[in-house]
Amino acid sequence: MEANELLRKVRKIDIKTRGLSQNIFAGEYHTAFKGRGMTFAEVREYQYGDDIRDIDWNVTARHNRPYVKVYEEERELTVMLLVDVSRSRLFGAVGEEKREMIAEIAATIAYSAITNNDKIGVIFFSDKIEKFIPPKKGKKHILLIIRELLDFTPENQGTNIGVALRYMTDALKKRCTTFVISDFIDRHDYTRELSVASGKHDIIAIQVYDKRDTSLPDIGLMRVNDLETGASGWIDTSSRSTRQAYSKWWYERQQQMTEALTRSRVDLASIATDEDFARALMTLFKNRGVR
Repeated sequence: MEANELLRKVRKIDIKTRGLSQNIFAGEYHTAFKGRGMTFAEVREYQYGDDIRDIDWNVTARHNRPYVKVYEEERELTVMLLVDVSRSRLFGAVGEEKREMIAEIAATIAYSAITNNDKIGVIFFSDKIEKFIPPKKGKKHILLIIRELLDFTPENQGTNIGVALRYMTDALKKRCTTFVISDFIDRHDYTRELSVASGKHDIIAIQVYDKRDTSLPDIGLMRVNDLETGASGWIDTSSRSTRQAYSKWWYERQQQMTEALTRSRVDLASIATDEDFARALMTLFKNRGVR
């Protein structure tokens, strides 16, 4: 991508996603993704109904009357984005390309994170780890992430979600909130890695798909290409059995994905490229916030 075009796209996504995170998601994000625990803030005199386990005996002894410790939520989180950069993200038949929506969703989450004083990091993955950007804060860091989201060129073409989850689990020792953003078209079984990762971290899955992934149009002979393997061929889309077989393939894949996520207690937002991703994220945040 040429430098001027990249700069224009970075600015466009910067303005759009920064506005969304500040005006729409700020409160929902804070509620949905709570801090790691409670940290000591101050002491005050004991009041009726206070938990006696919170009494600060040292201060109580000095003042000869009871004082209790007051705690506040430890807000700062580490947020990781596991972003699928395989070739299938370049597909776009209905709405925008998956790549564009993935970039917008990732940038919106990143801005929501730094608005709440959280660190944000990124792992780009195909069927291997393509790039790791360590968690940091700040506007410059966000702009770096956006540039990489728009212009990163992976070495490999396939998808292996399990590799990304395993790397993240090994690389980050402290618990973090992790968004896996992918179309989840993966030929590998990632259920074990997902189970291990969800036991250590808070995992959220965001599926970005094109509606042409789900069904074929009835337009006669059509040449199809597998962006990840390079395989190509002709299929007769006027055949009802062909269209039904394709839809069945998608349905069964979705069922496998949903079951794996449910077993590991991973929340899912599934968003088509012609839908409003902001609404889907709001629903996700609100559902988590009411638990």
